[in-house]
Amino acid sequence: MGQGLHVLSAGRLIGRPSGADAGTRRRRVLPAPATLLARINLVHAGSAAVIALTSIAALVVFVIRPIEDRSADDEAGLVVLSAQTWVELPPAARLYFEIEMLQAHDLVITAETRDLPAAPRTRYHDLLEAKLGARAGAPVRLMASDDLLWANVAMGGRRLQVGFSPERRDVRPLYVVLVVVVVGAAIFAVGSAYLVRRVARPLSKAATAVQAFRGKQGFEPLPEEGPEELVALATSFNAMARDVSALIANRTTLLAGISHDLRTPLTRMRFALELLPDDVPAAVVERFDRNITAMEDLIANAMRFARGTREASRPVDLRTHVEQTLAAIDETLAGRVRWRGDPGRVELATGAFARVLANLVHNAAQHGGGATVAVDCAPHQVTVHVLDEGPGIPAAERDAVFQPFYRLDASRQRATGGSGLGLAIARQLCDAHGWQVRLCPRSGGGVDAQLVVPTGKTAA
Repeated sequence: MGQGLHVLSAGRLIGRPSGADAGTRRRRVLPAPATLLARINLVHAGSAAVIALTSIAALVVFVIRPIEDRSADDEAGLVVLSAQTWVELPPAARLYFEIEMLQAHDLVITAETRDLPAAPRTRYHDLLEAKLGARAGAPVRLMASDDLLWANVAMGGRRLQVGFSPERRDVRPLYVVLVVVVVGAAIFAVGSAYLVRRVARPLSKAATAVQAFRGKQGFEPLPEEGPEELVALATSFNAMARDVSALIANRTTLLAGISHDLRTPLTRMRFALELLPDDVPAAVVERFDRNITAMEDLIANAMRFARGTREASRPVDLRTHVEQTLAAIDETLAGRVRWRGDPGRVELATGAFARVLANLVHNAAQHGGGATVAVDCAPHQVTVHVLDEGPGIPAAERDAVFQPFYRLDASRQRATGGSGLGLAIARQLCDAHGWQVRLCPRSGGGVDAQLVVPTGKTAA
């Protein structure tokens, strides 16, 4: 049958996982760390673990095992030689020999054998028993008392019992492993922290500079120092920032020149409009006046969008400022604001805040049939909701409407007017001041335009 054939068993598909199952399995994999610092540390930790395991394995195979073998052979040779010497000595000299072996080698030799429990089974004990048996010419079983290991050795027709300290072997594998791991981990931690911080700190500064850069003059260049890759990155970013700043400055100058040049003929047109004869239909005069006003608004909005500068904050009573801003737009709005909490006095860029709020209200009035304002006050931020009851904005286009001159098809068909820069100016001012502006669906239909402003409380 074909390779793609799966087997059906008990109503379930058995075989290769389907795309959904494979995707589920892929999603179960732990996500990679987000920051470069964490990823480098993870790679270093994995490398250090592999190096440590390899070092320990090599140490055990090429150092510890040979030393254990040699230690067991030496221990077995000393025990068997001591028993053989004891047998060959005259009875009167054996006591002095026993004392000498005890003092010099911590060996206890006695002809009185006792039945003791077997020693714990370890690799070293098994190795020592094998060495003793090979030297004594007969199997030897290790026994244990409270503080000694004992071996019954048959020598010269007699059976001697030789005791020795279990601490005599020279190698401690566990201690060696602990030393390798602890010392290696300490060296890795210090070296890795130093190296990673040298790489990650300049990158963090670069990321902060990129996030803070808004294309204006007076940006702080990145220091062009460190490894070649970081120097190249800083140099490229500084060159790009200078080019973008110069481009924006030229654009602003160009728009300012166009604005200045257009205002003169517009003023002449408005003056000529006032001098028209009385027999000109009022509807025609009103239409021309409306077009001239729209052109003036378009020029003013284009200049605001071109500047988009950050404004200094100052202490202000937020409730009063919001109501004054809304009253300047529509006197009926100021008295219908729904307040949830009392904001008190806060640090705020009042001009930028008023411009963003006015643009959101005008957008709701043009496209949503009117605006309702609600303000939620939290300890460290204020959220202004500008609500309308219009047709709403599709989810796929809620971010696109903040682009300059972008219009929804429905707004084009209704010819609601406007320059197409209101929301773009609002987004630009919010980015410059660290605020957030977003368009959310309103419960029951319409749009909930939210302006989120972090606030710094001031003394009352």
